[in-house]
Amino acid sequence: MPHLSREQFLSRLKNIRLLALDVDGVLTDDSLYFGPDGFEMKRFNISDGFYMVLCMRAGLELAIVSGRYSPATDSRMKDLGVKHILQGKKKKVEQVAPLLAELGIDFPDVAFVGNEILDIGLARKVGLSIAVADAAEQLIDVVDYVTDKEGGKGAVREVIEAYFEATDRNPLDLMP
Repeated sequence: MPHLSREQFLSRLKNIRLLALDVDGVLTDDSLYFGPDGFEMKRFNISDGFYMVLCMRAGLELAIVSGRYSPATDSRMKDLGVKHILQGKKKKVEQVAPLLAELGIDFPDVAFVGNEILDIGLARKVGLSIAVADAAEQLIDVVDYVTDKEGGKGAVREVIEAYFEATDRNPLDLMP
């Protein structure tokens, strides 16, 4: 499937009402750190988090959609003020559907950023599907757009910067 050009991508971003993000491999570099007692740590990109805060300030709904539950993800997303943290279900379409019903948003109004074959179902359902640069080839084959940056290395910021460009918003106007 041919991917959208940057201009086409920006055009499609204009109508997005919710940005859904996978975690492992999108907001992180796909690594997990475990201590001897099972304590889990993840490495999140600070710039991605900062831009997530700015996009919420701009009025874009933001949802975290992860197939696995992680206390580290919970902690980081709460720190950022993310209201919609959906974790622990492998079938992501079923995970997201109740939130969309609650918010009055339809799947065509959703952009989703993923990295793995587990993300293919939701990528096929949303209005704008995005894979990070180092995503699984099977996902890259079905998405609308692929970021230049890898997961955990600024890919989410790249998408949000494009959203600001598409909607003619200046991130500096969203600063506290």
